[in-house]
Amino acid sequence: MSLSRAKSRKRQRLYLASLAVLAAAGAAALGLTAFRDSVVFFFSPTELAEQSPMSPDRRLRIGGLVEEGSLQKLADGKTVTFTVTDMQHDVQVAYTGILPDLFREGQGVVAEGHMNPKGQFVASEVLAKHDENYMPREVADALKKSGHWEEIEAQNAKNMRN
Repeated sequence: MSLSRAKSRKRQRLYLASLAVLAAAGAAALGLTAFRDSVVFFFSPTELAEQSPMSPDRRLRIGGLVEEGSLQKLADGKTVTFTVTDMQHDVQVAYTGILPDLFREGQGVVAEGHMNPKGQFVASEVLAKHDENYMPREVADALKKSGHWEEIEAQNAKNMRN
């Protein structure tokens, strides 16, 4: 076998390997771009307050407790507003639709949607706890981080005794 023929085979393999690596990198980049568009990040009201203003097209989830006395039904009869709190910061939420049966003030909630230019969270979906022992993990973690978890557990224990 001649030396030039061996070099050309090595060069061919190098080109094919380079092409395969380039194709894999392109496929990975496309996959990550598609994945990034479908990811919805979770924020507590405090984390949201610490962030720079969100773009209106960025989907996110917020979670916390529905503040007592904050639930209001607007004149159109379909839209409600309420405040989600983690006991340090509050976020005003607007939601058009039917709230879950278990939604009520003083309970844990997770809302998915986007921030509007006025700084109000516009929810497209609202999730409420489904029994007396469950609170969404993100909400519980945010309350634990803020130091208010024990207060919530004490209130729940009191409610169960009554």
